[in-house]
Amino acid sequence: MLYSELQCSEAIHKAVERMGFAEMTEIQEKTIPLMLAGHDVIAKAPTGTGKTCAFGIPVVEHIQPENKYPQAVIMAPTRELAQQIAEELTNLTYFMPEVQVACVYGGANMEKQAKRLAEGCQIVVATPGRLMDHYKHHSIDISHVTQIVLDEADEMLNMGFYKDVRHIIEMMKARKALSMFSATISREVMDIGWLYQHNAEEITVQPREESQPKITQYMLETSGRNKLSDLAQII
Repeated sequence: MLYSELQCSEAIHKAVERMGFAEMTEIQEKTIPLMLAGHDVIAKAPTGTGKTCAFGIPVVEHIQPENKYPQAVIMAPTRELAQQIAEELTNLTYFMPEVQVACVYGGANMEKQAKRLAEGCQIVVATPGRLMDHYKHHSIDISHVTQIVLDEADEMLNMGFYKDVRHIIEMMKARKALSMFSATISREVMDIGWLYQHNAEEITVQPREESQPKITQYMLETSGRNKLSDLAQII
């Protein structure tokens, strides 16, 4: 499916074209219409399949630009992934200057992040621990958040954020939609789905052939004194 066929705002069409995208990936084609319609989604898809645009476009489309408080929260397990998501969302909102994206994560100055949040933003990308920190310090208002996305949900929940994620979801009383994207559907991911999703649409995308390189493995038995010479011979 081509992006030009997607029913969305002109600003999104222009942003996607600016980003160099013409045709949707499988996860985007399956997910975007469902999330635009307000459905909860649980998607099993490997990294590199275009997940950020898959949830990013519906998230942006549901934002009310005139309201400057957080309306969507996207949680990611690591600082690096949070930054990548925020960058792509910033690109998606390139032609929507009134829609602001903030990114908060551990290991960075909380005061600077709090100042950024106070300036007004509709979309917050965060690691769970730092989001909890800002909530406890009253530097973020999540009472109006209607959309929640968990990216790399399996990794995030397996890293020990299970209780934090549950607590954060439960604090967002205005939530209308919860979507999860995960490489695997672990027990923890299923638990979150059972507890907080409503009639979630399940999507599975298989890894692309190029993401599964054919690797032949060999084992060489060697003794301690011969390790270096055997290694040198292999190299």
